[in-house]
Amino acid sequence: MALPPVQITTLAQMTGPQEWRLALAHERAEHLIIWITRGQGRLLMNGTRRGVGTHNAIVIPARTLFSLELGRQGMGQVALVPEGTDVRLPQTPRQLRLRDVAAINEINSLFEAAQREATQARPLAQDALDAHVALISVWVRRQIAMPDHLPVQMDAAARLTAAFCEGIVENYAQPMTMADHARALGVTPTHLSRACKASTGRTAAEVLTERTLYAARISLIESKVPIQDIARHLGFGSAAYFTRFIQQHTGKTPTALRQAATSAPGPARTG
Repeated sequence: MALPPVQITTLAQMTGPQEWRLALAHERAEHLIIWITRGQGRLLMNGTRRGVGTHNAIVIPARTLFSLELGRQGMGQVALVPEGTDVRLPQTPRQLRLRDVAAINEINSLFEAAQREATQARPLAQDALDAHVALISVWVRRQIAMPDHLPVQMDAAARLTAAFCEGIVENYAQPMTMADHARALGVTPTHLSRACKASTGRTAAEVLTERTLYAARISLIESKVPIQDIARHLGFGSAAYFTRFIQQHTGKTPTALRQAATSAPGPARTG
């Protein structure tokens, strides 16, 4: 089976008008390199929630739980790299805050060149795009190797929260409650929730709820699966309970969300 192509897009194209596609905790099947060019917000990644702003580079390996809240004024570019490609990427999540003007100019130029290949439809454009993304990866790995970008030491709460986030991703096909995750990690639900709150500003239940809400919205918008089947797959006891959950968090019924999505433009991708 052929691999999906390497892609370059913008944050705006990636989400369209649906900011929840990045703002809700979730994971993706491909690796992401995000370059923030304007705005400030919050990033949940690797068991911690921290500030993010202009001239930040974010590396998110595939199947890493994360969320990015940047607001409508935020801007950035994204490289999407499917697993199995020849592009070498860091295997751990990283956030790099750039201050060196030369390094900032270099990554700006690399993304701009990649974006041109993605939009101009020239012969061998995909080969050129693959090469540009490989150079972006080289830039990232060079920056990570510099003393200015040594990883921050994680405390016990962050390590536990990171393990909890990994458990959410690994066991999502078999929905687990927060108490189930705590039991699997060998801690009490209270301890897990306190650690998660200290590291992310959200309780463990809130993080788990976000991931469930993301899955629900994606299923409603991108599939024609009956609502009762989506509810059953996500571990809800009934379609009525699922409907109350969606209404509580979005202000709309599942049917209304699905209908609205069919009449609104979705996120676009280039490449």
